[in-house]
Amino acid sequence: MPLLEPKPEALRPDAVRSVSHDRIPEARAAGAPEALREDLSALLGPEKVLWKVSDLAKYASDASPYRFIPQIVVVPSDTNDISAILSYARDKGREIVFRAAGTSLNGQAQGEDILVDVRHHWTGIEVLDNGARARILPGTTVMRANATLARYGRILGPDPASAIACTVGGVVANNASGMTAGTTRNSYRTLASLTFVLPTGTIVDTAQPGADELLAQSEPELCQGLMELKRKIEADPELTARIRAKYEIKNTNGYRLDAFLDGATPVQILRGLMVGSEGTFGFISEVVFDTLPLDRRVSSALLFFPSLTDAAAAVPLFNTIGAIAVELMDGNTLRASVSVQGVPQDWAQLPHETAALLVEFRAPDELTQENHEQAAGELLQELNLVAPVTSITNTFTRDPKTISGYWKARKAFVTAVGGSRPPGTTLITEDFAVPPSLLAEACEALLRLQAEHGFQAAVAGHAAHGNLHFLLAFNAAKQPDVERYAAFMDDFCKLTVERFDGSLKAEHATGRNIAPFLELEWGPKATELMWRTKQIIDPAGVLAPRVVLDRDPHAHLRGLKTIPQVELVADPCIECGFCEPTCPSQDLTTTPRQRIVLRREMMRQPSNSPVENELLDSYGYDAVDTCAGDSTCKLACPVGIDTGAMMKDFRHQRHSPREERIAALTAEKFKALELTTRVAVAAAEKIGDQLLAGVTRITRKAVRPDLIPEWLPEIPGAAQKLPSTPRTGARAVYYPACVNRIFAGPDGHRATSLPQALVDVSARAGKPVWIPEDVTGTCCATIWHSKGYNEGNALMANRMVQAAWKWTDGGTLPLIVDASSCTLGIAHEVVPYLTEENKRLHQKMSIVDSIVWAADELLPELTILRKIRSAVLHPTCSMQHLNDVEHLNTVAQACADETVTPDDAGCCAFAGDRGMLHKELTGSATAKEAKEVNSREYDAYLSANRMCEIGMDRATGREYRSVILELDRATRP
Repeated sequence: MPLLEPKPEALRPDAVRSVSHDRIPEARAAGAPEALREDLSALLGPEKVLWKVSDLAKYASDASPYRFIPQIVVVPSDTNDISAILSYARDKGREIVFRAAGTSLNGQAQGEDILVDVRHHWTGIEVLDNGARARILPGTTVMRANATLARYGRILGPDPASAIACTVGGVVANNASGMTAGTTRNSYRTLASLTFVLPTGTIVDTAQPGADELLAQSEPELCQGLMELKRKIEADPELTARIRAKYEIKNTNGYRLDAFLDGATPVQILRGLMVGSEGTFGFISEVVFDTLPLDRRVSSALLFFPSLTDAAAAVPLFNTIGAIAVELMDGNTLRASVSVQGVPQDWAQLPHETAALLVEFRAPDELTQENHEQAAGELLQELNLVAPVTSITNTFTRDPKTISGYWKARKAFVTAVGGSRPPGTTLITEDFAVPPSLLAEACEALLRLQAEHGFQAAVAGHAAHGNLHFLLAFNAAKQPDVERYAAFMDDFCKLTVERFDGSLKAEHATGRNIAPFLELEWGPKATELMWRTKQIIDPAGVLAPRVVLDRDPHAHLRGLKTIPQVELVADPCIECGFCEPTCPSQDLTTTPRQRIVLRREMMRQPSNSPVENELLDSYGYDAVDTCAGDSTCKLACPVGIDTGAMMKDFRHQRHSPREERIAALTAEKFKALELTTRVAVAAAEKIGDQLLAGVTRITRKAVRPDLIPEWLPEIPGAAQKLPSTPRTGARAVYYPACVNRIFAGPDGHRATSLPQALVDVSARAGKPVWIPEDVTGTCCATIWHSKGYNEGNALMANRMVQAAWKWTDGGTLPLIVDASSCTLGIAHEVVPYLTEENKRLHQKMSIVDSIVWAADELLPELTILRKIRSAVLHPTCSMQHLNDVEHLNTVAQACADETVTPDDAGCCAFAGDRGMLHKELTGSATAKEAKEVNSREYDAYLSANRMCEIGMDRATGREYRSVILELDRATRP
């Protein structure tokens, strides 16, 4: 064991805990059953089998209110693996559930036996017919697919609010729709073809010529059974009429029986049945969508009404004049959304009864947009609108930033309201639809029913389509609360079906939540047809039993998860998974959601239980060490949960007092350390990469892998001496980050250094900068902050601010920083560690990133003398936090005829030196982006942070450099 290996005990929760009834039992502390693990490892390879108890715990939770512990988790990489797993399950009498993003809200992505993770290895999009169609793998997120399609002026029909995280496969399997899809733009209506694997292992491509003949040869009984059901349905006019009527409004409850009416052959019927089947009929391995035009001219308004029923009554009026989206938000939703960054804070003072409609028109041209706006303006004059707080305008706008803010508030419905729920409560998200003409009446009835059962729910939804969502919070650990929820569900389902003839699930799919109420909505005849369909396609009952069909009237109460309280920063988490696609470690160890889920499982356990001990043994590396600490999870989370900050705090908790003292000493003596490091880097050029790599590997094993960086061949030589600059006449103070004072640029000593380039280009623009002579020994403090060394962090943070105050002449000059992570550190991350006096000084200073300085101040004064043909960009995570990505684009576009930001661009996870501590983290984080970058050649590879550039060098084999160097080259006489 390494000399300074941290003790897992340091991360044991010390809070008072209440042992939960749904905790993982002690008997499962060893993880998956050994025989099952050995079987599947032999079948698929051990690298595709997750068996530790920590693996089972992190997959046991998703965005739903349910929690089921799988026996084992497998991660297949192709359809051969899928067929092998299905064959194994049939032979052994086991059950399978497929899970992709885990954003489903009704428990359909959870299983109690073999859970199959189909998010990894299943991503990619191929654009067909110049964007008219797209072939997409099921693990691709909707947002990622739309990013590619946007270049062709196209978009997918389904647009769920969880597009940032939900996958295309999950969208099809649930027939999810969203804000604008309704009944005409959903998966069922816009799917051109799909490829799927049946429970027998048979692979069906519905677009393949002769697909029906091939299916008849391999699955004759299935084909015969489907055609018999088709004839039976078509021979019953009453049933046929009922099926057609049920899909006139949004409906995802049960199986798509209209597939039997729309399809003429077994393959065509299966193509329809697979949509919304929730993984109970097979695995969807590929889909081809007919895409839709991306109308870029958008006009939106957020309109406030005195009550929910007043808002609902206005919905048909906007439908009539062509609004593509009419979204409803009640007072609880509006008030809760103030936790979302950018939402006006005065919404917190909105009266309880207030409601709002987010109305949007989209148009392909200016004339159509003007016509929409004129019709909408006339309608506004007739409405009873209110403005109880000053931020409300009740007007239409074309401003993209304002519109984005409206949608951010709307899409945060589940997470923002869920994040403000009482601690320890479970969140239920209900989803139903009524004929749009009955929406106002349904709202009134829903509010009365909630009051009768003691719930004060939040309500929002796709009002244009009569589709409402509401949230209920209750404590699943308390039986009276569970009984109250059960009574409400009984009454709610009866109300929706018997009074409004509505859909109990409009777009979230049946799941475990509504399965017991399926027959109430559909009646015994149609329900039995669904059971028969399942029997024909999956006679062995291998796939997702109890997800769509369940005869247990209390099935929706089984497996409700408790939510133990954890660290304050993470406690609002509702486990939605929006954070996961942005996380650098998502394909290596754990995601932010899983880090929180594992923490909650520790809190469910008795202290020092075998399960807790196993979880702690894994948590150090899986959660703490391999967190890049980039906090992009905070940006993706609608309520801003910063799991990266929690991991940094855990790193601090693992430090011994001696380690903290040593770290503080390095901050105190940083000038000597900086000079020594620069000399060592210079010497390393002569020693050679191979020897240094060997020495550091040995040292890491002896001391601690998370403390000693490994030497990488991509690490550059020593930086050139900083240029000498006069203070007189300077328009800004230039602070070269310590990384640029220590390490050379991509061309080493052969080319202009970054500091020299920024000095030169600033002078060229008539805005000279001054580099203080005493910058050596100062730092943005990120070195200590990222590792959780609080004392060293505080020491350097205060030193930095005091020095900057002196350099900038009391804040009269801006401080320009040439590395985006250092800009973020000085501008924001140091603040909590400053003394009150230094906080006051900090508030008076202007900290500006070099790319912002270049885009806003230098470019307007410069003449571009030469351009390169193409450049690919790597926006860093710090740029995202600083909202500086557009500035990177602006500077790059001035220097290159074509600039490309990869659709898979994300945090490189080099994170200062974390890429040298855990190079596997950077390798995993950059794999998709690197593949995209290397799919073609570029003249330049540009970013604005030296360590990120080194990380991308390693990932791609290319040579990344600062965009400032390119700007200097483009403007140099």
